[in-house]
Amino acid sequence: ALEAVLGADLYDAETAERYGWVNRAVPADELDDVVDRLARNIAALPEGVIAAAKRAIAPEDLAEGLRREHDAWANQFARPEAERLIRGGLTHGAQTRDGERDLEGLLRGLPG
Repeated sequence: ALEAVLGADLYDAETAERYGWVNRAVPADELDDVVDRLARNIAALPEGVIAAAKRAIAPEDLAEGLRREHDAWANQFARPEAERLIRGGLTHGAQTRDGERDLEGLLRGLPG
C-alpha cells in the first residue's frame, strides 16, 4: 500500500486487477449507465447506512471489525426507515421465493 501511495505511479488495468483494486471491469460504452445506477442506488440508501458501512469496512483487526460491523448494522434496525422496509417487504412477499429472487426490486418499489 505504501508503494502505491508514496510512489505515485500510474497502474494499468491488469495490475490494478492483480492488486485487488478493481471491483469489476465495465466496457466503455456501458460505463455511464453503470455509474448512474450505482449513484442512484447509493443516493437511495436510508440515512445512516453509508456511515455504518464505512465504519465496518477494512478494519485492521478482524475481531474489532466484526464488533464494528455488528454495532453499525444493529443501530440501523432501530431507525424508522428500517422498520418501514422490513414491514413493507414482508407485506409484499419478501419472504417468498419470488420475493427473494427480486428482493432489491421489491424493496426499491415500496411506497414511501
